[in-house]
Amino acid sequence: MKAAITNILLVGVGGQGILLASEILSETFMLAGYDVKKSEIHGMSQRGGSVVSHVRYGSEVFSPIVPEGEGDILFGFELLETCRYLSLLKKGERYLQVSSSSKPKRMSPSPSGTMGEKTSLP
Repeated sequence: MKAAITNILLVGVGGQGILLASEILSETFMLAGYDVKKSEIHGMSQRGGSVVSHVRYGSEVFSPIVPEGEGDILFGFELLETCRYLSLLKKGERYLQVSSSSKPKRMSPSPSGTMGEKTSLP
């Protein structure tokens, strides 16, 4: 019989604390005595780009990546990223969208022609 592994995904954009949250989850499961594997993808995260973290725990875990259709829990910190990764969840599993809706930010030129303060889009 295959050992039970729980697969958790945390998705969002840079600056939302995805990596910190996955580190806290991983540490908590390790302290509880589980074998834990974690993987992160955060290419352009410093520019508000996509961030996804895979956390897998159980009695024995070999791969840090959650296979497509095998996710047990998805924590979405941003709506578009949540939608992008729903295919990783098992059929019938649930997800938690933990962010509130907000307007995207843009950089507005200052009078001197250089980039100025961040402003909300109208």
